[in-house]
Amino acid sequence: MSAATTTLSGVREGGRRPRLAGGRILTVTALLALAIIVLAAILGNWLAPHDPALQNVELGPSGPSATHLLGTDDLGRDVMSRLLAGAHTALVAPVLIALGTTLLGTTLGLLAGYHRGWLDAVLMRLSDLLYALPGLLILIVLVGIVGGGTTIAVLALIVLGAPVDIRIIRSLALGQRGLAYVDAARTLGLPDRRIIFRHLLPNLAPTVTANLLLSFVSALVALTGLSFLGIGLPAGTPDWGLMIQENRTLLDLNPWAAVAPALLIMITAIAATLLGDSIFERLSAGKGVPE
Repeated sequence: MSAATTTLSGVREGGRRPRLAGGRILTVTALLALAIIVLAAILGNWLAPHDPALQNVELGPSGPSATHLLGTDDLGRDVMSRLLAGAHTALVAPVLIALGTTLLGTTLGLLAGYHRGWLDAVLMRLSDLLYALPGLLILIVLVGIVGGGTTIAVLALIVLGAPVDIRIIRSLALGQRGLAYVDAARTLGLPDRRIIFRHLLPNLAPTVTANLLLSFVSALVALTGLSFLGIGLPAGTPDWGLMIQENRTLLDLNPWAAVAPALLIMITAIAATLLGDSIFERLSAGKGVPE
């Protein structure tokens, strides 16, 4: 790895840009926001002041009060409690999709870029085909016909999202395979698997990390859209997207029932994007990866 670091550091010798104080503040704010949301996803059911499923039809939709900080929805359920319980549903599936997409896309992209030949040609044609398909439309039709709820959606989004990672990682791998440290590893007789995953992959860590967080954001938005359309999750499930769909008609009675989950989705997406950008810059500064 020392040879790789030496080779790459020469690309941007003296070219690092100082991070502004505002950038650090944004990064810390994004990290804090994600930490709070993750904590809610883990402990939401215990932190919820009321049972998220408890209905009070007599109360119905009501505004914020001392008992219900964000009011209640049309069935008298506490909005705050449903937000906390819904954090788990909102985050777990996108995290699984992001991990699956990154693992599949990075592995295939590395193999295609390093080995070239027929493997590269086959993977690129498959990626082109999947990339050209209307992913969201296919996902809606697939989940609507096959059923299976979140499981089918997670698997479908992994397959549909992998081509983007494959193309990006392949392009970077093509640029790395001709560098001195790869030639030196081949000369020493190291097996291709070790060269790819022990030497090539670490130098692509900034892009892989950024892709991971961007895949999380894309999955969060896609699953929220499915929930809003009433596809995947059963009615009444504490879920941010489903809460928007269920409470969109209550804006005049208790706007927080729909606005609060929408704000949380937006905050989560923005925070993950900012954090990914910050991590990419920090890792790139150490490895000399072009921005």
